Amino acid sequence: MSNNKFRFSIDRGGTFTDIYAEIPKPPYYMVHKLLSVDPGNYEDAPREGIRRILEQVTGKKIPKEKVETKQIEWIRMGTTVATNALLERKGVRMCLITTKGFRDVLQIANQARPNIFDLVITKPEMIYEKVV
Repeated sequence: MSNNKFRFSIDRGGTFTDIYAEIPKPPYYMVHKLLSVDPGNYEDAPREGIRRILEQVTGKKIPKEKVETKQIEWIRMGTTVATNALLERKGVRMCLITTKGFRDVLQIANQARPNIFDLVITKPEMIYEKVV
């Protein structure tokens, strides 16, 4: 790394949160995994993972309530929680809001057809109930 700052890439899933950190001393990276939900031990998994890595690398005790960000260059985070809820048809009712003329774009999709000459096509149920 060119500076003494930390960089964090985080994937917060439904069960686990995975953190890859670029750290300012050898081996210059660290990987950490923790439960995404563990209210008995921490309030927020990404913040807790960052706190643990900072604490381990710097050797300084960091309180759970406040993680200092001066040593962090960037944090990049993605999540599969919402995507999985949509794909599994779990969660709250959905409404699609889109630009005029695109109300059927998710229904049309990409026109992929495994059996091109099949006359009876079974399409999955739409993930939304209404289009606005």
